[in-house]
Amino acid sequence: EIKKRSKVPGVMITQYVQELPHGKTTPDFTRKPIAATVQEKNAVFRAVVTGEPAPTVSWARNKGDASDPEKYKPKYDERSREYILEIPNVSGAQADTYKCFATNSFGKAVCTATLTVIEGFKKKKNTQNDPEDFRKMLKKTVVKKKKKEKPKKEGDIDPKFWEMLLSAQKKDYERICREFGITDFRWMLKKLNQMKKEREEEQAKVVETVEKTKPIEIKTSGRAEFEFNMKLKDPNSNIYLYKDGEELEYSKGADDSSKHSMSKAGDKYTFSINSVGLQDAGLYQVDVEDATIFSTDLKPDVEFDGMLKDAKAVEGEDALFECVLSGPAPKITWCAKDVSVEHGDKYNITVSEDMLTHRLVVKNCTPEDKGVYAAIAGVKLSKASLTVEDPNALRRGQSGADDANSLARLRKERDEAGGKSQAESNAAAKAAGADGGSGGSGIGDWTGGDKGGRYGLGKDGSGGEGLGRNGSGQGEQGKNGSGQSGLGRDGSGTGNGLSGGGLGSDGCIYAIRGQPAELMCKLTSGDYNGIWSKDGEKISSKPGLTTSKEGDTHKLSIQCCKDSDAGQYQFEVNDCQTDAMLAVGAPEFDADDLKKFSNPVIIKEGQTASFKMSFSPQPSLEIRWFKAVSELLDGGGVKVVKEPNHSRLVMKDCLRSDSGEIKIQLRNKFGTVTAVSTLIVLKPSPPKGPVELIDSTDNIIEFKWNPPKDEGGSKVTNYIIERQQVGQSTWKKMSDVSSDRTTFRDKNVSHGKRYIYRIYAENPEGISEPLETGSIMAGSLFPGAPAPPKVVSAFKNCIHLEWTPPEKDGGTKILGYQLEKRKKDTNQWIALNPVNEPIELKYAVKEVSEGSEYEFRVSAINASGAGEPSGPSLMVCAKNPNKPHFKDPEDFMVVRAGNSVRILINYEASPPPEITWLKDGAPVSPWINIINTEGTSMLVIPNSKHANSGIYTIKAKNSSGQASFDIEVRVTEPKRPGPVSLEQWVHGKVIITWAPSPDQELDDRLHYMVEEHNSNSRVWRTIADRLFCTTHTTNVQSGQEYHFRVYAKNDMGLSEPSESPTWGVNSDKSPSAGVSTMITFERPPSILVPLKVHMPPKGYQCYMTCAVRGCPAPNVSWYQNGICIDSNHHYYITNVHGVCSMYILRVMPDDGGEYKVVAVNSFGKAECSAKLQIK
Repeated sequence: EIKKRSKVPGVMITQYVQELPHGKTTPDFTRKPIAATVQEKNAVFRAVVTGEPAPTVSWARNKGDASDPEKYKPKYDERSREYILEIPNVSGAQADTYKCFATNSFGKAVCTATLTVIEGFKKKKNTQNDPEDFRKMLKKTVVKKKKKEKPKKEGDIDPKFWEMLLSAQKKDYERICREFGITDFRWMLKKLNQMKKEREEEQAKVVETVEKTKPIEIKTSGRAEFEFNMKLKDPNSNIYLYKDGEELEYSKGADDSSKHSMSKAGDKYTFSINSVGLQDAGLYQVDVEDATIFSTDLKPDVEFDGMLKDAKAVEGEDALFECVLSGPAPKITWCAKDVSVEHGDKYNITVSEDMLTHRLVVKNCTPEDKGVYAAIAGVKLSKASLTVEDPNALRRGQSGADDANSLARLRKERDEAGGKSQAESNAAAKAAGADGGSGGSGIGDWTGGDKGGRYGLGKDGSGGEGLGRNGSGQGEQGKNGSGQSGLGRDGSGTGNGLSGGGLGSDGCIYAIRGQPAELMCKLTSGDYNGIWSKDGEKISSKPGLTTSKEGDTHKLSIQCCKDSDAGQYQFEVNDCQTDAMLAVGAPEFDADDLKKFSNPVIIKEGQTASFKMSFSPQPSLEIRWFKAVSELLDGGGVKVVKEPNHSRLVMKDCLRSDSGEIKIQLRNKFGTVTAVSTLIVLKPSPPKGPVELIDSTDNIIEFKWNPPKDEGGSKVTNYIIERQQVGQSTWKKMSDVSSDRTTFRDKNVSHGKRYIYRIYAENPEGISEPLETGSIMAGSLFPGAPAPPKVVSAFKNCIHLEWTPPEKDGGTKILGYQLEKRKKDTNQWIALNPVNEPIELKYAVKEVSEGSEYEFRVSAINASGAGEPSGPSLMVCAKNPNKPHFKDPEDFMVVRAGNSVRILINYEASPPPEITWLKDGAPVSPWINIINTEGTSMLVIPNSKHANSGIYTIKAKNSSGQASFDIEVRVTEPKRPGPVSLEQWVHGKVIITWAPSPDQELDDRLHYMVEEHNSNSRVWRTIADRLFCTTHTTNVQSGQEYHFRVYAKNDMGLSEPSESPTWGVNSDKSPSAGVSTMITFERPPSILVPLKVHMPPKGYQCYMTCAVRGCPAPNVSWYQNGICIDSNHHYYITNVHGVCSMYILRVMPDDGGEYKVVAVNSFGKAECSAKLQIK
């Protein structure tokens, strides 16, 4: 069996065969089942599998039997190609880890999914108070010892657990282990470290670093994001995004129109999921090519049963936000003004024991704390605002004082009732027959109420036999119930039957006047019919008010709320009652004030705009001002005044950009109302460009413009013209032009001067911004710029320059030129001749200092004056010229094939020389980079090949002479020799022979090294080095086993070795005694060491050699270009025991060509050849 890795996280594949036939595959999951959390309803697992042949899918439980067809219903949906396991009417006993198997003849794939069941509250049956049943009701108290959980085996753990741990921070390890039921932490950490090493090795193939990982987080905008820093080895690597193993398509960049997107800033990658919903929960994974980089889990969703409510606090006091979830959650995210907050000095975050109620306390509130606060649970979001009031403002108005006194009195009575209720409940727990208490209407989150139901129960109400969430006694029911059977989380009352949700979460319902409202009560069963009443009087359906029943839910609907609809509403069934207060109202404006406010405010730019809106005093009223969609706050040029009966907005020094819609918004518990006005700031827009030049002569400039696009509420009366001469800082008013003219003629200009004009539009509302022209010259044009000066020669006291005329002469004859110089490291250009003394196209500059460097520029002069200067010349040093000289160059370089070649040459020369590079006497390829800077030239070959080997020549030439230098470059990477063979002709000796390396003909410095390994020493040792032949003889001993390695070696090091066959224990035994053996040494000639390529410079000596063998000894002849040279005295030829040499004292161009050695005896012939190149 072969274990394989699936692309989908959490899937394990087992392959039954070593190699899969063509077209066949093992089973795999393209979509695996998703973990589910249900509350006693149907549960469904879905999976999509692939494989050839089509696999068979089966389901199993980890701790139980899943074969009961009534409880587990597997099926296949042909349309969606999904394998489905349906579990109807889930019970707590069916909570388990479920496995899905996909099997065919070539393998098996398995994955797991967890089913979590949240058991609901069950209604207890009433029993008759029969004395005979009392004995049966009594039970012994048995102290149960907590069973020690057995540690899970590796195969029982959901692979999702490891994916989450690999990307999680250490502080989250304990939480993740608790979620997956892992108790053996030591084993977990050991296994995790091993998997981390494997993951890091896998990541190292595609990325350099992965850091600053941030798990997925839902923003208050409803967008989920996770991010990390990653540096790719290959920027073109593919990046994949998966959810529960299924690949997702995503857009690149911040794209709100796409469901999934990725944005990149430097090395930071941010993945976003827009409009997060229930379907987006799951494990998200990012892969680069085939390596997993990061995983993060988006939790399954929970609902808000109790949403956040707006809070108010007096400055210096604490503010409380609370929410209630539909299912347990150990932690949710709290945000203050779109920034997540943590438990600390400023914020106190608490969670109830059942992990359903979450609270955030903002300590010691300040005005800076006001704003929007949010609770994020899974993919759900709840928002509320915090208002921080000034303590001094609370003293204004009798109603505010009355409210504060009433609140203090209510809290005091509530606390007293809470203590009393606690004592009575404890007493009731001790007495078996105590009567159940009843609660009143809810007051916030506090626990209160006596047996008679005088005070409200709120969320955590209490009764005779139960204390709700924090109660004790025989009849305690669930989280927030009260009485024997409870009235749901937010209801109040006593008795049997009402076990669902009550009417109100805080005892009061706020309805907007003129809008519909609905009251709802949910029972434990649909078999009951209840009675609705208002202020103690029974009510029934009538026009505008209807009652309805849908299953176990009873509703009272009011179509259009009026003030008469306010009051105390009750719902009663079987002596059980729940009630809530309905308050009707709405923030509103007076009709006359609203009409007056809607009139636009029109002012001039720079003036102050004022808005005032009156309204009747209303409790808990929040006032906000807006300009378009931006809220206006008090500060800067904006003043906001808020009084109980009116509010005023003042905007100082208004600009034209302040024009727009101004809104005031009133908000209280009933809703929001808005009034709209308009601000208009009058000011004409600038005249419309571009400016058109009509005429430009020696003494006149005339131009034209267009009227402004917006006259700013009044017609333009005139235009104001200002002028500035280029080079001066002052502006001069030239004229006022009537509005019916859009041209201006300036007659007071000087020939050759340049001017800039400003045009203003004026009306009774003010003066516009100016329209500014470009630079306009009076008269004929100046000549164009000549070419930059060229340095003819440079000496310590004189520099000779020349240049060419400009292409444009400006319409008049060029009178001459003005030359300027600038010393190095300065910004000042100094004229070498005045404009009225022009020079010709050549000039000798004598105003120089020895050793200083200068650059020059030149301007052409005509009747208008000097034109634009040319570009600067090359920087030149004032010193006597010298011939180019190279400083300490290297004449030999070896580079491994594939690496870059960089030849850096430093030189000295004056004037700067012209640099030329050659390869083997020809210009270098245009693909080779040449980088020339002052005193340095560098040749760069980014990716070298064997063909780049050769002699590179650099030539430097200036007016004083030239110099050249040769650098030999060898690009090589030794390749292993050919097959190795072993022969034995003499007892105790073995001849090792191998085929030459493919680089032998390309590299005359390549040689060989031989290593030996025998069964006695068991180590590799070198027995021969620097062998220029392809054979070697070594001693061997009988009874031992030998191995040999042959390496090719050059200036870059060793190649991969070529292994010899094993020279075994019996390989070198002599023939057995008594058997005659005929041994002969006769053989045809063979070349042991061939000739090498030689490239000596002209006039140097040359020594060529080779080695031959054969029996009888062969006759050896030398040839040059096919002509025998044995008798030529220009060559010195020797043959010593098969080592044949040819020596040339001084090589000349005629000695170049192909040289060949031919060895002949009676058994055959052998030959080898090589080229001799003269540099």
